[in-house]
Amino acid sequence: MKAIVKTTPAPGAEFLEKALPQIAPDQVLIKVRATSICGTDVHIYKWDPWAQGRIGEKRLPQILGHEVAGDVVEVGAHVKRIKLGDYISAETHIYHPGDLTALLGQFHIGERMKILGVDCDGAFAEYFAVPESVCWINDPALPPEVATVQEPLGNATYTVLGEDADVAGKSVVILGDGPAALLAVGVARVCGLTSIGLVGKYDFNLDIAKKMGADYVLYANDPDVDRVAFVKEQTGGYGTDIVCEMAGSQQALDEGFKMLRRGGRFSAFGIASQSPLLIDYNNGIVFKGAQIYGINGRKMFDTWYRVRNFLASGRLDISPVITHMLTLDQYVTGFDLMITRPRASAKIVLFPDPAELEAAKQRRKL
Repeated sequence: MKAIVKTTPAPGAEFLEKALPQIAPDQVLIKVRATSICGTDVHIYKWDPWAQGRIGEKRLPQILGHEVAGDVVEVGAHVKRIKLGDYISAETHIYHPGDLTALLGQFHIGERMKILGVDCDGAFAEYFAVPESVCWINDPALPPEVATVQEPLGNATYTVLGEDADVAGKSVVILGDGPAALLAVGVARVCGLTSIGLVGKYDFNLDIAKKMGADYVLYANDPDVDRVAFVKEQTGGYGTDIVCEMAGSQQALDEGFKMLRRGGRFSAFGIASQSPLLIDYNNGIVFKGAQIYGINGRKMFDTWYRVRNFLASGRLDISPVITHMLTLDQYVTGFDLMITRPRASAKIVLFPDPAELEAAKQRRKL
């Protein structure tokens, strides 16, 4: 099979011929119909300090990618739930059943948890292997270019809803204008948040935020705008109920905690290319009584269930966020689009089969 492989501890990746994965008894083999590029993939592709520390040279070569939709073509001897022909997406956090967090029902985090495409070979390939335990069966009517984006849509859903999903009638500010942040705008709108702001840098993505339902957008790099004061003006002087930090930057942390009202919730999702970052501990957290939720993936499988229902209902249309569709071998173009500044892309979907790409273009009338 063909696959996109990180081969050396340097920027870039290679398109190589690889052996078909040999599945374990608890795994299934998936023929990939669509896969999409995530910000985490960009960290690895660029080989920034986060990728160097998390993966490291000793684990290379490794196949990239974790957002995916495909068909089951082989099942392991111990597989019971998933059947040949099932159309699945993968929960990319592969939990270890012996972790305390798994025993407590927090399957998306754990000491021995592995992330597809980060801690093991991923889905930027014609085929990939994954445990049955993290397979999510898709509605056959869901197009592959949408099904592959359920994983980041799940990130966005968890970031907006937090642990208790108590959001209706509240206000939110989303910091960042990457694909997950843009999806978060749509989730906030469909879940009944009544004041939705987004802070970003790039006209292309801010326009998408407006299409997804943002009530206002602010430029993060405009020195003439006091963003904290603007948010407080929109919220009766109190500050926003919820901040979704989806940029992973020092500026977003500084401004986000100042925008948050007393007793409000701060969802921390953005991955910084370098860490640690500074936080105003006294004024931003302690005296403010802030709730801070670290968002690592999705709640399994509560978030997937909600995402499926959002999409099936037709109330959430994520098509504005899917800006580019390419064949798998055009991955360099895809990563260049993701890295280029100013941004001119959001979610980029790759198809191993050119016929699948053509079918997607016909659906989207491109």
